Amino acid sequence: MSKDTHWIAGINAVSAAVEHDAENVREVLLEAGGRNPRLAAIEVEARRKDIDVRRVAQQALDGVAGGLRHQGVAARYAAARTWEEHELPALVEAAGGRALVLVLDGVQDPHNLGACLRSAAAAGATAVIIPKDKSVQVNATVRKTSAGAADIVPIVRATNLARVLRELQRLGVWIYGLAGDAAGPVYGLDLRGNVALVLGGEAEGLRRLTREHCDELASIPMPGGFESLNVSVATGVVLFEAVRQRQPG
Repeated sequence: MSKDTHWIAGINAVSAAVEHDAENVREVLLEAGGRNPRLAAIEVEARRKDIDVRRVAQQALDGVAGGLRHQGVAARYAAARTWEEHELPALVEAAGGRALVLVLDGVQDPHNLGACLRSAAAAGATAVIIPKDKSVQVNATVRKTSAGAADIVPIVRATNLARVLRELQRLGVWIYGLAGDAAGPVYGLDLRGNVALVLGGEAEGLRRLTREHCDELASIPMPGGFESLNVSVATGVVLFEAVRQRQPG
C-alpha cells in the first residue's frame, strides 16, 4: 500500500476520515469560534481517538484548504489505503460470486471522480479501478466531492489497465463497457454475478485498447436526443441497474 500525506477540508471529508481511518489523521484544525454542532462532534470524536486538535484562525484554514470550501475544518491526512493490482483476487474472492467492480478509464475531473466514488460506495461496489496515468488521482477535491466515499470503497490504481481487465476475466469477472455507439442497452445485461462496469473519460470515452478488452459493450438509451451523459451520471445509472437486478425477488 502507499500513503500520501496532504490536507483534506470540509465537514463530510474530515468527519469520514476521523470515523473510518483515524490512524491516518495526523491533526485536525478547527476554526476558532466556530459554532456548528458538527464541528463540535468532529472535535469530540477526534480527541476520543487521540488525534491532535487545534483551534486556528480562518486565514489558516483558507491556506491549507487550497481553495476548497472548508466549512471551518481541515485535517492533515495520510491518505487511506491504496490497493494494488495484486490484491484484486482477494477482493473478488471475498465478494462470493457477486463482485461489482467499477473501472474508470481516464476520468480527468476530480469532481466527476468524487461523484463516481460516492455512487460506488452507495451501491456497495467491491472496488473502483483507476489508471495511474492519464487520470485524476484521489486528491483533496475528490475526497470532498465523494462525501467520505473515498475512505470506504477500495480504490485500485492500475499501472496497466488492459492487464487488469485480463486479470479480472481470469478471475471469472464479466467485463461490460459503456459506449454510446453500442447497439444493445445496458438494461439488457445480466449484472447479477461477478461483473466489472467500464466507463471512459469525459472527452474520449473508452480508449480503443480498453474497448477491445471488454466482453460486451452496451449503451444507456436516451430518448431525449442527447449523445451522452456526464460520466458521473452514467456511472450512477449503470451501478444502480446492477443494484436493482441484485435485489431479492
